[in-house]
Amino acid sequence: MSEFRVSSRYAKSLLELSIEKNALEGVLADMKQLDAIANVNRELGLCLKSPIITFDKKLKVLKALFETTGNAITLAFFDIVARKNRADLLLDISREFQKQYNLHMGIQVADLTTTFPITEELRAKFIATVKEISGLEKVELNEKINADLIGGFVLKVNDRQLDESLSSKLRALRLEFSQNHYESKI
Repeated sequence: MSEFRVSSRYAKSLLELSIEKNALEGVLADMKQLDAIANVNRELGLCLKSPIITFDKKLKVLKALFETTGNAITLAFFDIVARKNRADLLLDISREFQKQYNLHMGIQVADLTTTFPITEELRAKFIATVKEISGLEKVELNEKINADLIGGFVLKVNDRQLDESLSSKLRALRLEFSQNHYESKI
């Protein structure tokens, strides 16, 4: 079975259990924390994916990270996943859980890349655009700053991308000029 399907099933089970036990927000916070720690500390991801490190050592690492702040459901879930030798999928499960949470709560996540920090007025316009595209009322806007865009913005909503950056327009112009449209009549 593919890793995506396994991660998706574990995430769905965790989501349903956390809804049933009224601990959805706590489990979500733990999954976001796991994702954030893995993004900052590459060694955690390598540790979880390593076939050499035994499941009990992986479980000790996870418990050390989450024993004071972690939800009881999250800790039990880590225990089950580690004992099933699926700890290598925990980061994928975490990301998939966050996607399924957003779907369950009706939240649309959009990525916005600009060359400068945006104002509240611009943020409201982008949120309105995302609402129009997705049809959902709740929007979570992930803002990034990239000076390589030169100007403009790139807005990604699901599989759609609205690229209004100057760098992409310059690339298109460069491509157009690279083709010779001149025909000699001599």
